[in-house]
Amino acid sequence: MSHVPHELAEEFPGHIDRIRELKKSSAHFARLAEDYHKVNRAIHRYETRAEPVGPEPEAGLRCRRVVLKDQIYAMLRRP
Repeated sequence: MSHVPHELAEEFPGHIDRIRELKKSSAHFARLAEDYHKVNRAIHRYETRAEPVGPEPEAGLRCRRVVLKDQIYAMLRRP
């Protein structure tokens, strides 16, 4: 598969260690990161027409990705 844009490490390059830490220590963060990953991959499949994606429209997926990204960033900023 080709490069998938908008991966968390790309979106938050200064927080890679914190992302790894929170994935291990916070079930909530791990769930958010997994949801983000799934939505991001679905958007990539829409964009590349690689395979059909479920009934949710692309715009809805994009909105969901923004919400997840905001929630993830809020957790990354916490001490």
